[in-house]
Amino acid sequence: MNRPLFEVCLEGVDDVEAALKGGADRVELCAALYQGGLTPSYGTIAATARLAIDAMVMIRPRSGDFHYSDCELAVMETDIQACRELGVHGVVIGVLDRNGELPEEKLKGLIKAAGELEVTFHRAFDVCRDPIRTMHRLADLGVSRILTSGQEATVPQGINLITELIAQAPSGMTIMPGCGITPDNLVEVIRKTGATEFHATAFERVESPMEYRNERVYMGVPGLPEYERDRTSVSLVKQFMALAHRVPDQSSISRA
Repeated sequence: MNRPLFEVCLEGVDDVEAALKGGADRVELCAALYQGGLTPSYGTIAATARLAIDAMVMIRPRSGDFHYSDCELAVMETDIQACRELGVHGVVIGVLDRNGELPEEKLKGLIKAAGELEVTFHRAFDVCRDPIRTMHRLADLGVSRILTSGQEATVPQGINLITELIAQAPSGMTIMPGCGITPDNLVEVIRKTGATEFHATAFERVESPMEYRNERVYMGVPGLPEYERDRTSVSLVKQFMALAHRVPDQSSISRA
């Protein structure tokens, strides 16, 4: 492939179908993206597995930090096993200890549960203590990809570290920039970093079709809209893909 691969971060099977129609290469399937992404339901994973697109499934039992109890880790292993049985492409995990280091034995348990599935380490990486050392340890443990914003709030802010990580990545390890990538900055991000994959949402805000409404009631966090939501846009996915084709072959890009 002579262009960067596009992974669409999304929620729900309708979003996956939109990404597929837009020509996306792969999806990261999550629930509750407003909480940073949680494990989607079994039914959602099963429906996605039947579609003709590679799907990486978020395995995250709750919001907040990435220091998990033994009970939470057992839940994660069960969810990973379900992903194997359903036949998705891979899983997305992230675990840290209280010092911001990798709890390697716990991580090995999750990786063992994944078996033949591809494993991405998510943006828990962005709050680890030592990103270079952590990257190498993850490679040694068999993780094939790291999703990162360069330990900053967004990819454009963390672009220097991302470039350094890509330059030092061990064989078989992919560094995938994600968070804050838009059609306006994609080409610059890829050209500066030499990244061969990128991760972004492709949402449009849509109004609820509900005609009867009781706007006194909220179902989640007060202040969040109850009668509108974000939905993956086929046209925006196509826009990202068109821009990706404008980036030259990564082997020709200087990473100096």
